[in-house]
Amino acid sequence: MRPAFQEPFSIAALTQLVFGLGLVLGMILLLAWLVRRFSGFTPMSRQMRVLAVLPLSTREKVVLVEVGGQQLLLGVAPGRVNLIKEFEEPVVKLAEQSAPAFAAKLAEVLQRQKSDG
Repeated sequence: MRPAFQEPFSIAALTQLVFGLGLVLGMILLLAWLVRRFSGFTPMSRQMRVLAVLPLSTREKVVLVEVGGQQLLLGVAPGRVNLIKEFEEPVVKLAEQSAPAFAAKLAEVLQRQKSDG
């Protein structure tokens, strides 16, 4: 006895194919998100990098960023980023990237700025 002929491209087969493809793509995207989130992987750029971070409170921080050889001091808070100071000379060199050194240098620069203006 021969099995009954089934149409290869029926609605049921097409629905199953699309559902299976969506499920696999969803799992790939979820896995990629989990890997990025929990591995600490962040894409690095030669033109832009974070040199130091100084938390001010649980939600605000000061970040020293180098962009194209120029250093910028940014105030970061939920929902906004403000430019605090643009430095003509590098404040922190790559060799001296430690939190205490950054904090001391930042305090020195801000004190100098207060006395000048």
